[in-house]
Amino acid sequence: MPGNTFGTLFKITTWGESHGKGVGVVIDGCPPGISLDENMIQAMLNRRRPGKSPASTSRREPDQAVIMSGVFEKTTTGTPIMIMVYNKDADPKAYVPYKDIFRPGHGDITYMAKYGIRDWRGGGRASARETVARVAAGAVAKALLDRESIKIFAYTLKLGGVSAEKYDLDIIDKNMFYCPDMEASEKMKARVLEIKEQGDSLGGIVEIRAKGVPQGLGDPVFDKLDADLAKGLMSIGAVKGVEIGSGFEAAEKLGSDNNDPITPQGFSTNNAGGILAGISNGDDIVIRVAVKPIPSISIEQQTIDQAKRPATISTKGRHDISAIPRINVVCEAMVSLVLADHLLRQRAIK
Repeated sequence: MPGNTFGTLFKITTWGESHGKGVGVVIDGCPPGISLDENMIQAMLNRRRPGKSPASTSRREPDQAVIMSGVFEKTTTGTPIMIMVYNKDADPKAYVPYKDIFRPGHGDITYMAKYGIRDWRGGGRASARETVARVAAGAVAKALLDRESIKIFAYTLKLGGVSAEKYDLDIIDKNMFYCPDMEASEKMKARVLEIKEQGDSLGGIVEIRAKGVPQGLGDPVFDKLDADLAKGLMSIGAVKGVEIGSGFEAAEKLGSDNNDPITPQGFSTNNAGGILAGISNGDDIVIRVAVKPIPSISIEQQTIDQAKRPATISTKGRHDISAIPRINVVCEAMVSLVLADHLLRQRAIK
């Protein structure tokens, strides 16, 4: 079925369900000769793994990556790369009471409308568990981008109404929320614990920055780089909005304020977010995503069952309080996949 494959030249297909035997990805189009091993993939998967903050689910998955094909002697061969991650801590029992009830905020009702059947075990294919495969693929894309000195960072700007007031990328790996403001990170922790006690959930904003991106990536008119980045990021289940550069603030500015002056040394500002006319301009690519609150909450909500009869639901089980910070590396992976694809596409026309 369509909808499970992403990319043009650097193409990925993810597979698997939340409580099935495992999840994984097939990557086609990765060039040969790139250094790659399971430890490189594991380093990214470990950043997505739960248990590093009070916002995380209590599900304990080792998320051990296994490269099944496409790599020989720690080097890509140019053939399809398959990466598998077995589910070790799947426990669908908590979902049995809700198997005939549509959970508000989830894809239960829309999957049923589309397919006439749904995997109720944690959401099946619609579960955030699917993003394990994206992160594994993103690690391969990053290995390709590393050869071009392209670096990508994702960090938390806002969580539960608490905003970062400082901007220090050197500390994002030194606190549990990958926040560039250590003081704000502590406030985010307190906010998460407060909302967790109430049985509710939180949303926030993640910023992704790509450094070292060369000029010329992106294609007119429908394959603009910013359009593909937006599509990739919007395909993440919890993301409800994407802005690039000045984003929505551009609507409030004058042209004289929003245009980035060009000097012999480069652009003096970056309201464009590193992209002009859908093509990278050599500046940092700056993207922000709005992350919705996790829909699984213990507060009682109104809904219907599969027979359209009124029902109420209080969702129990192992759930995150917020998709942040685990979603950060997923955003990083999707940006890596888009840039790797467009890098190969640009080489193809040169």
